[in-house]
Amino acid sequence: MTRHSPAFTRTKWFLPLFSVAMGGLLLAASWLGGHPGAGLVFLAAMTVFGLVILLAGRSETVRGLRGDGRDERFAQMDMRATAVSGLVLIVALIVAWLVEIARGHSGNPYSWLLAISGVSYLIAVVILRWRG
Repeated sequence: MTRHSPAFTRTKWFLPLFSVAMGGLLLAASWLGGHPGAGLVFLAAMTVFGLVILLAGRSETVRGLRGDGRDERFAQMDMRATAVSGLVLIVALIVAWLVEIARGHSGNPYSWLLAISGVSYLIAVVILRWRG
């Protein structure tokens, strides 16, 4: 069974516009935090990233990341890359949690993030098992 992403994510404009929108959110958050200069740097970096993604459209990899060049092979690569990044993130959270515990602290916020990841994993397994 092949699943396709929604049509709006298959356009070459989605990721560049999303990048600029995220840059705007970073600018707003930094401004609220009293660091408007950092926010402008974040906005500029995200805008440049969006432009690179938009203008590098001949690359199969970039087209796959953008969403307008996806096929089943790229969908499989995307699933594997997502799993690897999730595993790396969980290992980093475990290490950070252990360091905080070793320093005599509560382990927060790492304990909450680990709990959320564990519960979401269990829910996903149950749902995928139930559906499949």
